Amino acid sequence: MPLDNLWLHFTRHSAADDHGVPVIARGEGAYIWDTEGRRYLDGLAGLFAVQVGHGRDELAEAAARQTKQLAYFPLWSAAHPAAIELAERLVAEAPGDLNRVFFTVSGGEAVETAWKLAKNYFKLTGKPTKHKVISRSLAYHGTSQGALSITGLPALKKDFEPLVPSTIRVPNTNFYRAPEHADDYEAFGRWAADQIEQAILFEGADTVAAVFLEPVQNTGGCFPPPPGYFARVREICDRHDVLLVSDEVVCAIGRLGHTFGAQRYGYQPDMITTAKGLTSGYAPLGAVILDERLMEPFRQDGTIFMHGSTYGGHPVSCAVALANLDIIDREGVYRHVLSEQDAFKSTLDKLRDLPIVGDVRGTGFFYGIELVKDKAAKTSFTAEESERILKGYVSTTLFDNGLYCRADDRAEPVIQLSPPLICEQAQFDEMEQIIRHALEGAWKLI
Repeated sequence: MPLDNLWLHFTRHSAADDHGVPVIARGEGAYIWDTEGRRYLDGLAGLFAVQVGHGRDELAEAAARQTKQLAYFPLWSAAHPAAIELAERLVAEAPGDLNRVFFTVSGGEAVETAWKLAKNYFKLTGKPTKHKVISRSLAYHGTSQGALSITGLPALKKDFEPLVPSTIRVPNTNFYRAPEHADDYEAFGRWAADQIEQAILFEGADTVAAVFLEPVQNTGGCFPPPPGYFARVREICDRHDVLLVSDEVVCAIGRLGHTFGAQRYGYQPDMITTAKGLTSGYAPLGAVILDERLMEPFRQDGTIFMHGSTYGGHPVSCAVALANLDIIDREGVYRHVLSEQDAFKSTLDKLRDLPIVGDVRGTGFFYGIELVKDKAAKTSFTAEESERILKGYVSTTLFDNGLYCRADDRAEPVIQLSPPLICEQAQFDEMEQIIRHALEGAWKLI
């Protein structure tokens, strides 16, 4: 179908206009179909979102019921039952004293909200110079001006500079390319955490408001935290009165086998940002879940958090989220992820026998496969090789053979997998076989 009017997101329209793009018409379970009738395994859950699979009647029916009852009303000095119930549900499952929920439309907007809230909170509590944010190299946190400023991908930011100032980057937890302690995973984790403290001290603790970290960093190909990493980060944040924001837009709602990734790794954030899997992608919705103490200054007479949006906490989206959580509970989706995660990992680990596969890493139903041209030396692709092999061959070959996933080179060249949480061994095998075929062909092009 021609793209005469539609402007696609993150798309090279020079190629799209010449060759067209897939038009995805329907989905069922772990699979999607295009308008030509071709079937694909959805190895990315849409965009890290479709936890319970495509085509769930219950979610469509929940949206329809809510639309008939109350299609829309804003959360501006008023509330509606779906938002109240969903906030209660999220708080009941959140760790520690995270018992306030601020709804947004998207994950990027949730990140934006968390930063604004952190700055506002410190102003209200007599520390107005605490406004800076620390995040990790290569981390993606969104595309709005504030969230993009926190994002640690220079190539994604350069076309939109100058951005919001006062953001600082520290090393991530990619142990495969560890610059220090490459022979000791725990020591590497301590070193990476300590870089956060070094950044706080360098900037001045009286200027740093928050640290934004994903439980498992997405961009770069799924970097899990080393043992003890988050415990040390929590100690550092407490020591310097810095808020720890767990950015779980990707990692929450079962992606790692728990409601929240912070629970998987046993740390207590001050805020959690989430979206995507909250509705399994069936409706747009994000949220910031925060510690009650952060709410307290805003409960004083005349104080307002001057932030919000037209569609944040939309009634239909909240109703869909509630139905989604019902399905997850009823079908034991989190238990399924925990019971099948080892099988998923061992199936993907079979790809390590290929000379082009440098590393396979991740947790739960969230994995990255890093590609190299010299396994012993861990030599990555050049820009020309990445363009020719990753984008020109691997990406199209995976899709042509029936697997929708992401072949990405925003950091190192990786294949990212984040399938619906209902997948089983048959889907794991299908992913491995299609990837193997594509990578065997790619190796011949090096």
